[in-house]
Amino acid sequence: MVIPFLSLYLTKNRGFTLEEVGWILTFFGLGSVTGSWLGGLLTDKIGHYKTMAGSLILSSILFVLLQFPASFWSICIGIYLVMTVADIFRPAVFVAINAYSKPQNRTRSITLIRLAINLGFSAGPAIGGIIIETGGYSGLFWVDGLTCLVAGILLLRLLHPKRSTTEPEDIVANAKSAMSDKLYLIFIFAMMLFGLIFIQYFSTMPLYYSESHKLNEFEIGLLLGLNGLMIFLFEMPLIKFMESRRHSAIGYVILGTLLTGFSFLVINLTDWVGVLAVGMLLATVGEMIGFPFSNTFALSRSDGKKRGSYMALYSISFSISHIFGHNSGMQLIDNFGFEFTWYTMLALALFACLLLYILKALLRKEIA
Repeated sequence: MVIPFLSLYLTKNRGFTLEEVGWILTFFGLGSVTGSWLGGLLTDKIGHYKTMAGSLILSSILFVLLQFPASFWSICIGIYLVMTVADIFRPAVFVAINAYSKPQNRTRSITLIRLAINLGFSAGPAIGGIIIETGGYSGLFWVDGLTCLVAGILLLRLLHPKRSTTEPEDIVANAKSAMSDKLYLIFIFAMMLFGLIFIQYFSTMPLYYSESHKLNEFEIGLLLGLNGLMIFLFEMPLIKFMESRRHSAIGYVILGTLLTGFSFLVINLTDWVGVLAVGMLLATVGEMIGFPFSNTFALSRSDGKKRGSYMALYSISFSISHIFGHNSGMQLIDNFGFEFTWYTMLALALFACLLLYILKALLRKEIA
């Protein structure tokens, strides 16, 4: 609830300039990177169950405390700490998939988690807006903190600790870490590019809708809402269908990246306003295919290795995309315009596809 209203809170309630808000959001991204790294480390040391519970409960305290800092640097530090603790949860929850679901259900389990996230992301801002209108921003921090606490308590009460069914009881001390896996690092770099491209739909693309096609906030909201609605209705059946086709996970990630890249191409081809919906549909299908199967590849690649470090690096790839993606997109638009920026995103998507195609070939050689 807090995160979607953070920019408004900082400008309207705290009086910061847009430049200062930009730097505060940089600390948001840095905290996300730190949290993802720590989450992987803790998952390998103490397990996913304790890591998830600790992250939720400590996050609840920090979200409540975040309303009190007033100076620029105190808010920077506060945002950094909140995101560090909150994003410790991310690698752990993906490792938990391996413990609570069968190997053949991994992709659908990931998709189910994504469905839960999208439902929460849809309801959270709506409820948050009501809280702000009725009780002000202070109420927002309290409610967000309490929901994290309730989630942590429910996890401790309802979800019992369970080890992975695909790994031995004893974790091998010298198991391979993600940073020593060269093929996995190629995959991670491609995911950074994919993330950088995709997040444009939630930062620079709304500006394009407004400035180039003169859409109002309600119309922009409908277009962005189309993304969540499609995911809610179609992602689970789409993934089940694609799993039955027996293609490789990397092959599907290439397809998802390609569709996302093409979404930027089509909006440059015509000034017809309907093409915006076509672009959103292409990007959403690309997301529905690319994210679950990329996560599946990351999990399968970590079999028999330090699983926490693999999933931490996977989470970090998207955290880095947030650090550089929003700012680079804004700078490109400011200096070269929307059309050049969208062609640049297409070029980055094609480059990511090339990297993934090379990876696919190298994986075949590895198996052989």
